[in-house]
Amino acid sequence: MSPSDQRRGVYPGSFNPPTIAHLEISRQARDTHDLDVVVWSVSTVALAKEHVVRPRFSDRLAVLRRVAAELPWLDVQITEHQLLVDISDGYDVLIMGADKWHQIQDPTFYGDDARVRDEAMDALPTVAVAPRPPLDVPEHLELDVPSWTHDVSSTGVRAGHHEWMLDHAAAFDTESGAWTDAERYEQWVRAQPLHD
Repeated sequence: MSPSDQRRGVYPGSFNPPTIAHLEISRQARDTHDLDVVVWSVSTVALAKEHVVRPRFSDRLAVLRRVAAELPWLDVQITEHQLLVDISDGYDVLIMGADKWHQIQDPTFYGDDARVRDEAMDALPTVAVAPRPPLDVPEHLELDVPSWTHDVSSTGVRAGHHEWMLDHAAAFDTESGAWTDAERYEQWVRAQPLHD
């Protein structure tokens, strides 16, 4: 099958760090929507997360690529875009969590213009939303994911739920302290060889 014949889904996020829920949601979207490829799309500067400085973007990206290298249906891309309507252009399915589903309906992200928001929403491809109670998600958009995914988040990992990290993220954290020990991570960064 040529790339142009593949059904492709895109899952935008910062994946800081990637979690067991990110992977389960991706699998469910792949199965539900008959996708050949799911792409984890990482913005160089994520919308509403402009101040992320640790770990470095290059380190986060390297972890994601290690995860994807083991799964033939998973890919990683970098994008300069921030708005989902731009990130999802050319994809068959846009994957997101319920929190993002509610966020993209906020006119604040569209210059407080509801008309611009509605045009952007209309331009989206098929949307697949992972539920997160108590947030409401339209039933026809909702992915049938296990209930344990509802509580798992990157924020939760950074707050202490380290068991939610994917193996490659946990291995990098053990090596560097990327998500659990800021001081050790900074020492690790300083010890890395400089590249031209």
